Amino acid sequence: SAGYRVFLGDPMVGGRYSALTAFGLVPATLAGVDTAAVLSEATALHESLSVDTADNPASILAAALADLAHDKVLLPDTSSLPGFGDWVEQLVAESTGKLGRGVLPVVTGSTPPDATLPDTILVSSAPAADVRVEHTLGGGFVLWEWATALAGILLGINPFDQPDVESAKKAARALLEDLPERPEPTQSEGLSFWVSGVEGAPRTLSDAIAAVYGYIGESGYLALQMYTNRLQTELGSLRDDLAASCRRPVTVGYGPRFLHSTGQFHKGGPATGVFIQVEVVAEADLEIPGYPFSYQQLIDAQAWGDRSVLVERGRPVLTIRVTSHEDLTRVLPLLRG
Repeated sequence: SAGYRVFLGDPMVGGRYSALTAFGLVPATLAGVDTAAVLSEATALHESLSVDTADNPASILAAALADLAHDKVLLPDTSSLPGFGDWVEQLVAESTGKLGRGVLPVVTGSTPPDATLPDTILVSSAPAADVRVEHTLGGGFVLWEWATALAGILLGINPFDQPDVESAKKAARALLEDLPERPEPTQSEGLSFWVSGVEGAPRTLSDAIAAVYGYIGESGYLALQMYTNRLQTELGSLRDDLAASCRRPVTVGYGPRFLHSTGQFHKGGPATGVFIQVEVVAEADLEIPGYPFSYQQLIDAQAWGDRSVLVERGRPVLTIRVTSHEDLTRVLPLLRG
């Protein structure tokens, strides 16, 4: 009625499966993408995936993803499809991390040091990959959506819901209702931290990091949750460095974005993760019009709400709070060990 053109999305398609719906295609078209070509690629592959044969690529990939002996899938991000691994990360983690089962997607560099671990599989276009996949952009969307849905069925879970995403939202909403003060942090070398789920009471940040690392175990993983401006934070090789140091798979997610991707797996998947949150306080805060809290308070509630759910489920969690990017540069070497 206001004169705007409106595109209606399909309400039956969840966000992570909607790359080829109006939800994904409209902004891509406005950005100049040849979406007709993407749809043509998707249609060409969809026909072969719709046939129940032994060489169906989606079935083969799904069987690999659903092999619980290898429940961490490494996804090297490629220059040909930059960012595609991040899309697969949300699709797989949010679809399969339920009832204590699931597949942990790990977006990596080109030569991940954790590729040789016995419980990981490397999925890429490289000849040395455990599972070699080659696809176009449109074909990749269709292939991974099919494979993820089929893997969910093989794992005995519903690949189309996300119950533990909502649990973190509820905790955040409760915190925003009265904005309670956090417990007093431990102070170490001018840095503040809180640690839960580990024995003892580490008094230094280095001891707290070491304590959390000690709980990773032979089948676990480390999730580094960065609440910071990802465009202003150069992490470089941090993920691969940590994976080499811990000798276990490591994921790096930016908050609050990761709450809608690996956040589901963290709480609903196998209880093998340990978590380090790094909160960087914004240099300038902004009020949210019409609400009794600011953007910083909103992000703080999201981070602490997610932490609260993880702690309730017995996961080891270390939260480090820094007030500047200069302090962040002091924390990163400590994480590397």
